[in-house]
Amino acid sequence: MPVNQTLASFSDTAFITTFFIYLLALVISIFQYIKLSGILDARRERERLAEKELISVGAGVEGAATGGSDSVDGGDPKDKAGIARELPSEEELNLRELKSDKLAGMVQSLVWLGIIVHVVSIVLRGLATERFPFGNLYEYVLIITGFTMIASAIVFQRREWRGMWPWVLTPMLALLFYGGGKLYAEAAPVVPALQSYWFPIHVSTVSIGGAIGMVSGIASLLYLLRMWQPKGKEHGFFGAVVRPLPSAKVLDGVAYKTAIIALPVFGLGVVLGAIWAEAAWGRFWGWDPKETMSFVTWILYAAYLHARATAGWRDSKAAWINVLALAAMIFNLFFINIVVAGLHSYAGLN
Repeated sequence: MPVNQTLASFSDTAFITTFFIYLLALVISIFQYIKLSGILDARRERERLAEKELISVGAGVEGAATGGSDSVDGGDPKDKAGIARELPSEEELNLRELKSDKLAGMVQSLVWLGIIVHVVSIVLRGLATERFPFGNLYEYVLIITGFTMIASAIVFQRREWRGMWPWVLTPMLALLFYGGGKLYAEAAPVVPALQSYWFPIHVSTVSIGGAIGMVSGIASLLYLLRMWQPKGKEHGFFGAVVRPLPSAKVLDGVAYKTAIIALPVFGLGVVLGAIWAEAAWGRFWGWDPKETMSFVTWILYAAYLHARATAGWRDSKAAWINVLALAAMIFNLFFINIVVAGLHSYAGLN
């Protein structure tokens, strides 16, 4: 069938526009992330000085009552007053926090704008080829990043979770950059093996499940970082990096709730692929590399949820399984599609 080159060109333009909108959102989110880190640091310093002041006052009162020396106050009051003056006041910190919230809202708006243009790029690609745009690896990256961004935007509606945006936008931009560069394929009809009504059903289901699974895996990765650097006890360079992140409990909750959705959806996609395989190749399962890695990924998600519900595994052990599932997903997306030859070798790179 003929390809509408005008629509294909518009799709490519929308793709580039999407990338730069997400890039702008990333820059603003990093700026907001740094500002929020500074606000939290200043608040904790004020709290630390206030606690020292209370201890000093208590020690001074006790010393006066017992007739002891007043040198036990823990330091020179003039030095403390100087440090306190260097720190922002509570009113100024509240103002800075309000500005940070506005930046977070701006990031959220830019992300939704990027998602709209992202969807336009996908739809135009499909209209240009008169098929569902799942025919090669470039289009699959376009689809799975789109679903991941939609899932993330829905999950991050809550104000306290928007500090996670730099951690999601960075890998998504990397995927789009690689997909639009190394994996790009001209708009063209799909190979005969993909001309089936099962094609959009199977691929879209697997893509949605995989996208939600990616959000879950990223949340588990951040949970492990937060466990290493507990909230309020951060230290060193990495402590400053993770300071604006939510608590470990919140991150674990995000990972768990999204994995609950990812497991059945991704599993349904694998089952639909097996039904399509029986119709196309005369067997439900043949241990093709793509089939095998998809099944392994699903098993890892199931193992994570089982471990998460098992006493003694609810800490970092379960989270590591979810991170392993994320790694398996990425391995299946790139290595299996590009390097390993199989019945699912439709990357469109030749």
